[in-house]
Amino acid sequence: MLTNPLTCIVVHLFFGGISCLPVCAKPTEDPNIPAIAKYFSTKGRYEEVNPYLIEDIFAVNKSLIQLPHAECREIHLTAIIRHGTRYPTSKNVKKMQQLHNLVIHNASKSWLGEIKYHWTMWYTEDMDGRLVQKGVSDHKHLAVRLSKLFPSLISEEKLRDRNITFTTSSKHRCVNSTLAFKRGLTELWTIEDEEFDHVVNDALMRFFDQCTKFVEDVDKNPSALDEVDKFKSGPEMKRVQEKIADRLGVPYNLINYDMAEAAFYLCAYEFAIKTVNSPWCQLFDEVDAQVLEYANDLKQFWKRGYGHDINSKSSCILFHDVFSRLDKAASEIKSGNQVSEAVTIQVGHAETLLPLLTLLGFFEDSDRLTSRNYASQAHRAFRTSHMLPYAANLLLVLYDCGEDGLRLQPLLNEKPLGFPGMADHQASVPLYQDVRERYKDLLQGCDFETECQLFTHPANV
Repeated sequence: MLTNPLTCIVVHLFFGGISCLPVCAKPTEDPNIPAIAKYFSTKGRYEEVNPYLIEDIFAVNKSLIQLPHAECREIHLTAIIRHGTRYPTSKNVKKMQQLHNLVIHNASKSWLGEIKYHWTMWYTEDMDGRLVQKGVSDHKHLAVRLSKLFPSLISEEKLRDRNITFTTSSKHRCVNSTLAFKRGLTELWTIEDEEFDHVVNDALMRFFDQCTKFVEDVDKNPSALDEVDKFKSGPEMKRVQEKIADRLGVPYNLINYDMAEAAFYLCAYEFAIKTVNSPWCQLFDEVDAQVLEYANDLKQFWKRGYGHDINSKSSCILFHDVFSRLDKAASEIKSGNQVSEAVTIQVGHAETLLPLLTLLGFFEDSDRLTSRNYASQAHRAFRTSHMLPYAANLLLVLYDCGEDGLRLQPLLNEKPLGFPGMADHQASVPLYQDVRERYKDLLQGCDFETECQLFTHPANV
């Protein structure tokens, strides 16, 4: 129920498990957006990363792209994009159904009427990670914005001339995101007489499945995520679980980590898919959300990020693919020719992007994320809520700046990044040859077959 001029939501504050107070949101806050939405990590909306899109989904901020001088012109763009908003996986649907049943049969607090009598468990296991309509829109809108940001590259002429290529993971959510991206362009330019192909390439977009060392040493190895398990059973998470149990009015032993995570996901999915501020969100305050965000960041850190060297090295094949294309474009320009492939759109997963971002050295903190340093990591750079929302994208834009040479600019989620270790180079658009020098060890090595091979110890032969 809404009360003007303030929007009142029920927030439960417990002192000895007794008192319960309604807290009113400020008039400037949107009651349709959960107060904890910015902590949804890989289940977050793209709009939370770029809030100006809430007002205008086609808005772009060209002023963010600061080039050395007006003579610079973009000659190539590689975009590696995560699929759009999706349904939960069948594994998470099962946990969400379990939590819902627990609330229906065990919870006793009076405020739960909206969940118990008015909210229906509509998630089914057969949804299993498929793209939702919001995910289609994510990619259609992104396509239009990128055409506004880089009009000389993403143009009707270049699309019709097949100078824009599309590659995707084989997963339905990625294929359908790719189709949506293409549809965003064809509808923008009212192209009805042609279709544009895409290539399915799991070797590039799902390299992690084909990297044996990663699969055996990390993916299938429970001890690889020891720090995650320790945090899940640690004091911060225990307190979150107790607070949820208090808010529901159920015994503490009924709310384990899986149930806490399921409630958090119900809040996140209801918002991402339906733009609804669900009653499930009232189970959390900001402190709880920060703890659950850290748990997910820990998982991503140890399974896809800096936790284990093979996590990033598994992306060697994609790293070389990107730089071989940049090298080709640079060579064509230096020879006085047109760039043959102006734009490359590659659609994959959060698990595609994060290892590559890690390999390139982005978002690395001075201290590793562990189960013991939650408090000191409050201002960490490695925050998946900022890095990897649905439709997250890494853009690498190559510019020809005439006498100032070829320059390369990285952007994440349409915002410029600085290459790690290159702070002294001109803004965030260093010379391409300097970028190649920065990554020369990877360019001369980082062989996928070598890195991903499982070596047998001589003693075990």
